[in-house]
Amino acid sequence: MKFGLIGTNWITDRFIEAGKSVPDFELYSVYSRTEERARQFAQKHHIPHFTDNLDKFLNDDALDIIYIATPNILHHQQAIQAMNHGKHVLCEKPIATSEKNFNLMTQAMFNNDVFFMEAMKSIYSPSFIKLHDWIKEIGVIRRVNFHYNQYSSRYDKYKGGIIENAFKPELGNGALMDLGVYTISPLVNLFGMPKTIQATGKLLSTGADGQGTIICNHHHMTSVLSYSKIIDSHLPSEIIGEEGIILIDKISAPNKVQKLNRQGEVVDEMIGDALPMSYEIAHFMKAIKNNDYEALNLETSHMTMKVIDEVKQQIGILIK
Repeated sequence: MKFGLIGTNWITDRFIEAGKSVPDFELYSVYSRTEERARQFAQKHHIPHFTDNLDKFLNDDALDIIYIATPNILHHQQAIQAMNHGKHVLCEKPIATSEKNFNLMTQAMFNNDVFFMEAMKSIYSPSFIKLHDWIKEIGVIRRVNFHYNQYSSRYDKYKGGIIENAFKPELGNGALMDLGVYTISPLVNLFGMPKTIQATGKLLSTGADGQGTIICNHHHMTSVLSYSKIIDSHLPSEIIGEEGIILIDKISAPNKVQKLNRQGEVVDEMIGDALPMSYEIAHFMKAIKNNDYEALNLETSHMTMKVIDEVKQQIGILIK
């Protein structure tokens, strides 16, 4: 299946590296806002076609799938345009900046009879999928602690007065959209939509949020989701039941997961064996080949956007 790329940043480099390990993955074309950038990226990755003309890019009948890795605020516009050209779309997280925009994207999918999925690498890893079985084996779930706290490489520049894209809310960026989404998506994928949501956060001078904490209540458990671009944390995430505990090494890309009994002894363990993004690529391609819309996890993406909208409102994040 021939892939076209919109976005020529470091995440696209990782996507390409992961795609090389997936059968039937073929790099075909790349679009960038400038021809020179498109040419350089194509030469770097040996991509046969490149252009700075989006219509030309999308009108190529040989192109099957568009991968979108641009600033968050552009996701829904570019995805809808690609689907209106009859292309399948794999869009980086967060899939959109609001539930309203997400709904417009799903409508475009159905209108054009194409496939559309969020590139949420975590929920497609075998280690994460194993959690669906394990949470049934540790008794009633009472607490979930998911966190993604990673000091941004751009934060030092921010403190020095240089504002880069990572801290520009007008681009749909900030800690919630860039990192918090990695804690919300696995929560709703495993446990569904929370009954109540309480959020607090730290807004920076640009209006972007630097960090936040979300407390969610389901009917039988409480979850604490924390995320930050201005501090680091290296503790595992946890799912805690009355009869055992599940440890997850990194909620954004689960690789090593362990099931412990109440005494803290490891009773089962799973470790992934591939690049994290390869799982989402293979999953999307399989869904298209099997004409399997249920495999797209659109309900997970929808619930994630509903939680994000509520958190934005409570914290005061001005991203439309």
